[in-house]
Amino acid sequence: MAGDSGSMPMYEKIFQTLRERINKNEYKAGERVPSEKELCNEFGVSRITSKKALKMLADEHLIVRQPGRGSFVADANSLVMKPFELPQTVRTTGKKRIIGLVITHFSDMYGTELIYGMEEASRDHDAFLVVRRSFGIPELEEKAIQQLLGLGVDGLIIFPAQGEYFSAEILKLVIQKFPFVMIDRYLKGIPASSVSTDNIQAAKEATRYLFGLGHRHIGFLAPPPANTTAIEERIEGIIEAHVEQNLLVNRELWMETITSTMPNVFDPQARIEDVDRLVEHLRQHPQITALFAAEYNIALLVEEAAGRLGLRIPEDLSVICFDSPEPHEGCRITHMRQNQFSIGKQAFENVLTMQGNEQPITRILLPAVLVTGRSTAQVRK
Repeated sequence: MAGDSGSMPMYEKIFQTLRERINKNEYKAGERVPSEKELCNEFGVSRITSKKALKMLADEHLIVRQPGRGSFVADANSLVMKPFELPQTVRTTGKKRIIGLVITHFSDMYGTELIYGMEEASRDHDAFLVVRRSFGIPELEEKAIQQLLGLGVDGLIIFPAQGEYFSAEILKLVIQKFPFVMIDRYLKGIPASSVSTDNIQAAKEATRYLFGLGHRHIGFLAPPPANTTAIEERIEGIIEAHVEQNLLVNRELWMETITSTMPNVFDPQARIEDVDRLVEHLRQHPQITALFAAEYNIALLVEEAAGRLGLRIPEDLSVICFDSPEPHEGCRITHMRQNQFSIGKQAFENVLTMQGNEQPITRILLPAVLVTGRSTAQVRK
């Protein structure tokens, strides 16, 4: 490529090459693109040149740059147009109502059933649902909200990218009293309706179940709690269950630094590092007889770590988590199954009831159900 550099600047060639790879899905939405240093090595250019190429991609809304983390392919559906490019007059009276959903990500493990519930509610009420993913990246979340507002949606359902720091776009919705409902999380101290699982009660029930099997040295595995109010509530439920039994919580047995399962982490190396840390954690705390994972994908990390240590599940180590893509009958991992379908349906219906009315702020909590699998057993004496 360097031979014809006189006809086109190298930064533009790099830009066109990366754009072509994105268009061909060599880099898919949410995946990391090569860093400035990696581009330097691949194309034999300076950091200034590679940086300029990445800036051009960002200006074209093809990637989102995250300081300290890298650059990621933007969701083409969300960012194909610039914010508010469509006029606010798109919606006219008499047309069917449109509700926008901004969600970090969805899969069989969590999220798909939420959307099924919303779709059923949309059919029941002769309305439409438009979905945009943020991949847990705040900038993508803000752009998705702007995009949907530009389309003239009648309301929004938001699964926030973060739990501690909410985006300016969400706060604008609160100030402007625009109809929206949060799912899975809620805004502390800010008037906004939400629909979620009763995480405190669910975590308490799961911990009681482990106590009933004789487990007393229980580790809890989760991402950093500050990232979601749901995790904070599950921690509260675990602590309350210990208090009921007059037991002290030994948080030295906990790991709250799992990052590879978070929706905004795309580096396969992160999973390897999480498993390595889990192996070391279990070595340092051999008294652990059960692990409570905040989500199913973390439970899978436990299986891998236990296998490396020669620990058998459930004979040597019981494992319980939230949610599972497996059916109720004969499931492998014991879990608290959230009623995602009802959460999605109620969230959609709540947004519709806000139309043209001054509605009171509501927080709806739905129960989770304990589904016993093959990953938990009576503690060995």
